[in-house]
Amino acid sequence: MKLVMYNDNQPGILTDAGVIDVGDLCPGGGQEAMVHLITNYDDLKSQLEHRASTGATVAGAQLRAPLPSPNKILCMGGNFREFGAREPSPMWGFIKRLHSILNPGGAVVLPDVDANIFHHEAELVLVFGRGGKDIPASEAMDCVFGFTAGVDVSARMPGGSGGRVPNTLPIAEHKSHPTFCPMGPCIVTKDEIADPEKLQITLSVDGELRVNYNTDDLAHSIAESIEYVASIEEISPGDVLFMGTNHQGLGAMQDGDTIEVGVEGVGSFNLTVTDPLKRRWPRGVDEATARDIRESAGGPGRQSRPLPAD
Repeated sequence: MKLVMYNDNQPGILTDAGVIDVGDLCPGGGQEAMVHLITNYDDLKSQLEHRASTGATVAGAQLRAPLPSPNKILCMGGNFREFGAREPSPMWGFIKRLHSILNPGGAVVLPDVDANIFHHEAELVLVFGRGGKDIPASEAMDCVFGFTAGVDVSARMPGGSGGRVPNTLPIAEHKSHPTFCPMGPCIVTKDEIADPEKLQITLSVDGELRVNYNTDDLAHSIAESIEYVASIEEISPGDVLFMGTNHQGLGAMQDGDTIEVGVEGVGSFNLTVTDPLKRRWPRGVDEATARDIRESAGGPGRQSRPLPAD
């Protein structure tokens, strides 16, 4: 089943025909409503299935981020093997601020900061259905409710080392600017995904395919990643975990771009990019960063300075 938020953060089901409202099945709206659906899903499942097959669709429904205000946006760093070019490195991660969440169809606004480049990182995102701390890997998948798609927008700052801080999950300010966390289009319940570690992830810019990798390239499994973040942070239902990205398709985000991100089994959504400063970088894949990450054990290293503005 595909659960969504739409219009004024009202809960619904996404079907082939459109969005069907389920607001009468949960209190309030927004995050409270989605957490209610998540934590009471087993009891509500038969009603939701009936509604999905018989309910009327909402005309002109506009999708919103399926989790408008989770307690935490947790993220794994350096969690892919770059198509097998790197051995798994010690786990590390970070947290994005909540004000970075962006709705499907929204605009990423590049801030007035001295960034070398702004990168798009397309990722599989886990949605937690159960909370807790110190969750062992053997129980980790029981805590997963479902999956969504996300983009970890990253401002690469001069002298940055990719944000690696062992044994902690610091707030990554360079990844937490407003609009730097697009998510959508829905939450797919985990029973719909046969194997989340065999999903294709893609990202295109103005129709040009850049990102194209599979989650079978993970350096650390989903269960191991959950065990890691839960050893540091308390997890709540409705929190999310970005699983990290394969960096080989990274490229610059710049003014006027239209970006489509998709996760197999979840779906896809679009976003645009606005830069009031009209900065410019070479288009296409950032091959220098891709090479640096293949050959290093850390995060992004060499980053291109912007070209003169048009």
